[in-house]
Amino acid sequence: MFKAQEYTYRVFWSREDNAFIATVAEFPSLSGVGDTQSEALDGIVEVVRFVLTDMVNSREIIPAPLNARNYSGNIRLRMPKEQHRRVAIEAAEQGVSINQLLVSRI
Repeated sequence: MFKAQEYTYRVFWSREDNAFIATVAEFPSLSGVGDTQSEALDGIVEVVRFVLTDMVNSREIIPAPLNARNYSGNIRLRMPKEQHRRVAIEAAEQGVSINQLLVSRI
């Protein structure tokens, strides 16, 4: 079983809630709230720990943490033909491949 601390967390300030909000990328429906970043992070980690235990008990498939997944380094990208043409022209003008141009923008 994966450990709760292995997952990908993000903590940010919410003006609307007047609190820090913590989220976990692998479980987008979960969040935690706290008066401090630490409280929000500790809260969401505890929620994930509970969810993981519950999923094991229910024999559900547990998503692997993002850092435990294998990535090929390849992404297929679809775009309108006109946009593809503009990107190809810009890449040619800069003397780079379309791939190099797009990676530089990410």
